[in-house]
Amino acid sequence: MTAVRQDVTAADPPSAPPPAAARRRARRRTYLWSYVYLAPMMVLLLAFVVYPIMASLGYTFYKWDGIGDPSEFVGLANFRQIVNDSIFWRSLGHTFVYAAFVVPIQLVLALALALVLNNKRLRFASFYRTLFFLPVVTSAAVIGVVIQLLVSNFGDSINTLLLNLHLIHQHIDWLGDPHFAMAIIILVGIWHTFGYNLVYFLAGLQTIPDELYEAARLDGAGRIAMFRYITIPMLRAVGVVIVILAVIGTFQIFDLVQVLTSGGPFFATEVVNTYIYHLAFGGSNANAVQPDIGLASAASFIYGLLLIGFSIVQVLVLRSLARRRGAS
Repeated sequence: MTAVRQDVTAADPPSAPPPAAARRRARRRTYLWSYVYLAPMMVLLLAFVVYPIMASLGYTFYKWDGIGDPSEFVGLANFRQIVNDSIFWRSLGHTFVYAAFVVPIQLVLALALALVLNNKRLRFASFYRTLFFLPVVTSAAVIGVVIQLLVSNFGDSINTLLLNLHLIHQHIDWLGDPHFAMAIIILVGIWHTFGYNLVYFLAGLQTIPDELYEAARLDGAGRIAMFRYITIPMLRAVGVVIVILAVIGTFQIFDLVQVLTSGGPFFATEVVNTYIYHLAFGGSNANAVQPDIGLASAASFIYGLLLIGFSIVQVLVLRSLARRRGAS
């Protein structure tokens, strides 16, 4: 007993926890390689995103055709011209119309198809996933050229069929009619980027534990009840991210419109990105026959501010809805 007491008495006291500075140094060493892996992407981001944005901000105060150095200082005249240009606001409206149709239709269809493809008893599920994702890896410009060829070659045949069915009363120029050109762009846009949201929803569905569905079946819940009370709540977090990414993606529409209609006819399909392109490089659209980099930079800056404001409002609204649902 005496020897045991001596051993206990002679035992070292417990060591004190390391100071905060030592913990921070250890954390830096732990994540050092993470910063090394991120460094190339950050360099490219600074060189090809941040720097061009800052450089274009300086060009907004000049009237410049892109040749030589800008020398004709105009101050805020470029911003005033853009704000007072009805075509800019018209193109902005077309961009929002495109997003308003593409996002909800695409998300509903993607979620429905993701539920089908997530079924483990479905044969050749991987093949179907690849098939629906295939348009995403295809260039939008190539798709635009193909659609343009299809419309030009088979447009008369479609018109003849619709005339025989008495659905229309005269031939339609599908890409030359202001009433139909935007509809075709919207349909092609839904099909082209459909695979992104499909993959996102599939990834979200695969994070839902199967035990929840098994317990619900034992309790007698049907498919609609499981979708409403299990699938939707469990997809809420990833769903917010999917909605934000989908909206941002639709606001970047450019190449499909440029190849199919170049913003025409009569500015009926002009979106903000094609409007900026025509200002920067000239053309019949956007009232810009001669290139004006300063005017295009001003339009880009205004559009960027509008998108930032819209994104902030969108995030706040979605978070508010999520909090209300959580509280209820």
